[in-house]
Amino acid sequence: MEDAFQTEAQWYDGTNALRHEGRLTWDGHGGFRLAGPTSEQAFAAEDLRYAETRRGKLVYRRESIPDFRLILPDDLPAGLAAQLPRKSEYGAWVDKLGLGRAAAIFGAASAAAVALFLTAPAWLGPRIPESWERNIGHAMIGDFGGRLCETPAGTAALDKLVAKVDPGKVKVRAGVANMSMINAVAVPGGQVLLFDGLVQQAESPEELAGVLGHEVGHVRERHVMTALLRQFGLSILLAGTDSRVTNSVFGLASMGYSREAEREADDYARARMAESDISPLGAAGFFDRLAKETGEDEDTPAMVGWIASHPSSAERAKAYRSSARKGKTYPPVLTEKEFAALKSMCEDDPDVEEFDLF
Repeated sequence: MEDAFQTEAQWYDGTNALRHEGRLTWDGHGGFRLAGPTSEQAFAAEDLRYAETRRGKLVYRRESIPDFRLILPDDLPAGLAAQLPRKSEYGAWVDKLGLGRAAAIFGAASAAAVALFLTAPAWLGPRIPESWERNIGHAMIGDFGGRLCETPAGTAALDKLVAKVDPGKVKVRAGVANMSMINAVAVPGGQVLLFDGLVQQAESPEELAGVLGHEVGHVRERHVMTALLRQFGLSILLAGTDSRVTNSVFGLASMGYSREAEREADDYARARMAESDISPLGAAGFFDRLAKETGEDEDTPAMVGWIASHPSSAERAKAYRSSARKGKTYPPVLTEKEFAALKSMCEDDPDVEEFDLF
């Protein structure tokens, strides 16, 4: 194959955090082939989608494998470039219509939709098709602008923790974001982000299991879209058209669920922890520390950080402590080595983007 139809490439195959290197080649018959020392695969051109441009690189994803990423140089040979999906600035449908026309149409639709969404979020949120929710989540977050930390050992430890608190067949996807805030968010489309600041704050994997289980509970109970519609209407979805994903993430981080939804998420977390034989005392200790830091008691709503709209930390610590079985010796949910790998993910990932709030 002529050089005009191939280039050097890096890719993540969507099954693990390993980065592969090799060459991408157009086969001349409607497909591409990736070949390197550690991985080979072929796929149809129609399966490939443009994702973003990052640090002089073009990033593509596959429709059939959501976590697949293909990274190519931006100075592609003309023959190969003609076979790849077109680069988009705002999203496929916006690029087709033009920004001005799309904004006018979207604005008119938003005005009508917000009126509906803000009056009926409780019944409308859970009825939004999950495929739509996944698309909204991808538009808002994508790969979080390269700020998701990935290492083989850390990713494996996180996957193990997710499997413990989310034992269903189709797992919620979780990631660690390279941000120092003590925070975690559930994202539309079955995703959960733990911020590195919260991971560093945790003193045991059982503490992280409680937080992760709570956010997974929001996903499983379909709370995320309901809360988005209640607090932001359609405006939060507009943030998904902004390539600066931090606007969307901070909107999600400040999003308030109802007290009933918060307690349902905690109930979900405790139930899954009981099923997986995870000690709830770690989560109780985590909330005890937060209660002391903020001067809360059981009747005081928390004011800062990840706990902003939740029931008080002291109340939650009591509930987790009460769910522990007397005299029960719980096995560790992660080994010391796995927990250390999870805590050092962002520090050990050489490719992760840093985030500055100011």
